[in-house]
Amino acid sequence: MITKNQIKFVKSLQQKKYRNQTGMFVVEGIKSVGELLDSHYLAEKVYVTDKEVFDSVHAVIEDVTQKELENMSGLQHPNIALGVFHIPKPKPIEYDDWVLVLDNVRDPGNLGTIIRLCDWFGIRHLVCSEHTVDCYNPKVLQATMGSITRVHIGYTDLERFLTEVPVPIYGAFMEGNSVYEERLENKGILVMGNEANGISPILEKIVSKKISIPRFGNRTTESLNVAMATSILLNEIRRG
Repeated sequence: MITKNQIKFVKSLQQKKYRNQTGMFVVEGIKSVGELLDSHYLAEKVYVTDKEVFDSVHAVIEDVTQKELENMSGLQHPNIALGVFHIPKPKPIEYDDWVLVLDNVRDPGNLGTIIRLCDWFGIRHLVCSEHTVDCYNPKVLQATMGSITRVHIGYTDLERFLTEVPVPIYGAFMEGNSVYEERLENKGILVMGNEANGISPILEKIVSKKISIPRFGNRTTESLNVAMATSILLNEIRRG
């Protein structure tokens, strides 16, 4: 039977402070937990109300009641499985392909969707500013639908990072050159900015080329959602 301390520990991982302290995070749902179990992520413990939901036998799996799962969960309607995993160490950046950089993206749904886009378009490395939402935030993990297992994510001082990269740096700006007219390199950095303020002035000075997605519709539309804009630009990058 699961103890009160175990429940308290799992609940604490909903908060970034405790994820940082313990080096662990919590993820919920059969698909997400299953993806992580089959990946390079190290599992600490997986709690399920039905052991048959996973094909393979894992020593870390423990049966719990529906009530116990509800007590641990951060969801209004828990979904059979909840896992606690160790946060992996960041991997060195490889510059043989495109790298996506996020400057202070704050919305968990946006980050989760962008991680899925990286997975879809084969972008292996995602580099985030220190103020970008935590990728192990439960809402981010829900939105990634398991794609986080195939994208290497790191957090760093972007000003320092971008001044040291050996490839061209493209930034998304409203006043940039149309991406449809830009000859894109085979490798580079794509910087996407904050939902409200775009790319910060400090990073704007470092960007090599400003690109934009031209607007054909109503001029009163302010801008595209950052995840939507990322999908369009990554599509153009992969089109070559």
